[in-house]
Amino acid sequence: MTTLPPPAVKKFPKDSIESRVYSIAEKFKEFIPIPNDRNRLGFNLYRFVKGEGDPPEILVSSTKIKIVGISKEELAQKIREELENKEENI
Repeated sequence: MTTLPPPAVKKFPKDSIESRVYSIAEKFKEFIPIPNDRNRLGFNLYRFVKGEGDPPEILVSSTKIKIVGISKEELAQKIREELENKEENI
């Protein structure tokens, strides 16, 4: 019996909104050690940028991500600053 290879993963283009927002979540991997938590945060940030989701101050609590070495308020502020820096490109 053999195992099939995993399906190919198509990456977002570097100039897409998704790529930019997920890179913000990846930037905080020292504070959010679990990769799936960063993916969840990236998805919710994408929804926020599209006008469908909550702001970072609420997302940090509602996504139930594990945060290490920083308070929720500080992390939310850092995320907000990153969004404002990238906002002109999004």
